[in-house]
Amino acid sequence: MKIYLAGPDVFLPDAIEIGRRKVAICERHGLTGLYPLDNAIDLAAPDASRQIFCGNEAMMDAADAIIANLTPFRGAGADPGTVYELGYMAGRRRFCMAYCNDGATYADRVGRFTDVRSEDGRLVDAQGLTVEDFGLVDNLMMIHALELHGCPLVTPVAMPIDVWRDLAAFETCVRMAAARLIAT
Repeated sequence: MKIYLAGPDVFLPDAIEIGRRKVAICERHGLTGLYPLDNAIDLAAPDASRQIFCGNEAMMDAADAIIANLTPFRGAGADPGTVYELGYMAGRRRFCMAYCNDGATYADRVGRFTDVRSEDGRLVDAQGLTVEDFGLVDNLMMIHALELHGCPLVTPVAMPIDVWRDLAAFETCVRMAAARLIAT
């Protein structure tokens, strides 16, 4: 089983090493991890961003499943590129798994970035915009896509000290993928 390894990990200073660790975890469980930075891209080319997009989409097309890192990135929610990739795979009816190393509810995380108050029975932010408050770790579309197209979101009991390099929740997803492979 080939698994596309989505997430903002690609932006870390040690992104290649993180990718190697993830691919090795997949291999230990009899799976093939497809890490986006394994694409050969000419970053100096005028169309580098399109090359990245097309390369990643080709990897997803070749994959049987996705494991998405939905740990909040540059804000209260998941990386938008990773969310696109999860939606792409769900739309293609591929097996979808994800983890988030911050198990706080989305509403609580929004409160870390802006004032959140209760107004007329709903939560609103400093701009008066409704804050999604279903007690979920992230946006309902991602949470339910996972439930309907794979496995529920994996979160740790306690937030790891280093949310970007702790791969325990990732490995839980890999074990779920391996169990599915064995079952089929």
